[in-house]
Amino acid sequence: MAFDMAKEHLRKAGLEDRIYEFEVSSATVELAAQAVGCEPARIAKTLSFMVDQKAVLIVAAGDAKVDNHKYKEQFHTKARMLSPDEVTEMVGHSVGGVCPFGVKEGVSVYLDESLKRFESEEASISLTKKHLTNPTIIIMLDNYKSKQINQTCKSCKQSNPIKHNGYEEEEYII
Repeated sequence: MAFDMAKEHLRKAGLEDRIYEFEVSSATVELAAQAVGCEPARIAKTLSFMVDQKAVLIVAAGDAKVDNHKYKEQFHTKARMLSPDEVTEMVGHSVGGVCPFGVKEGVSVYLDESLKRFESEEASISLTKKHLTNPTIIIMLDNYKSKQINQTCKSCKQSNPIKHNGYEEEEYII
């Protein structure tokens, strides 16, 4: 099960205690933001693409959108998202529960620079586990690197900076 793979991956990194379970769904950015109690921009979304017949995951801020021009500059090909079946087969997670942890060997994971606009990169990344609970991982991505999560990219465009009391907010949950 994909959740168990992700959980084991985090356990090995000493981060298993960062998994939270909610009574409500956290399968989309909006639902995860409601469950966690934050703005959608502070939820990390993991987007899955095909590049040279291999799966590539891009972890981006919840309000970021793929910029086709930037994507092509980075990966030298047009953006093509994986189908739900390809996600399951190539990544090891199901759509609605894709995360950068516990993915299959050979999957490249990039942290999009849309995450850098915040001082802390605390991640809230949704996983799917059964149908009763909705686990979410909350983790500091700037303190977490692995063999697969060690690259950055500039493939997304972000919305306006988040404002708080008239000042730009520097931290978020991704």
